[in-house]
Amino acid sequence: MSGSGRLGGMSEPPVISVMLIVPDAGAAVAWYRTALGATELWNLGGVAGLSIGGAAFFLHQVNPANPAEDSPDGVTHVRVEVFCDDPDGFVERAVAAGAVGSAVVDHQMPWGTHRQGGFTDPFGHKWSVGDRSPLR
Repeated sequence: MSGSGRLGGMSEPPVISVMLIVPDAGAAVAWYRTALGATELWNLGGVAGLSIGGAAFFLHQVNPANPAEDSPDGVTHVRVEVFCDDPDGFVERAVAAGAVGSAVVDHQMPWGTHRQGGFTDPFGHKWSVGDRSPLR
């Protein structure tokens, strides 16, 4: 990869996002909208695009015919990271909507104090929520 940020001759750099597998896409869309303030970008029924603060993520309903599209059933090996101005409020809103949360606390990092907590959503996905300090 050259210093230009291009990969394989593409004109724009890649974008990384996540697609969360959920047992009921409709219920998940409703929950993420209510609990996290997500905006619905599009919805095809079993697959939907959402956005939180301009960061897109996607939902895909479990597909029994495809083992790659199976719900985590409470166990997931991926953690979604959210960086925002009010991590306490973000976690509180998710917990109020049914997520299981961990307190937002101060962590001393090489760049200074980083406030971070998190929650597990009703679909088994783990979310870490912190201030924007690691991005600076």
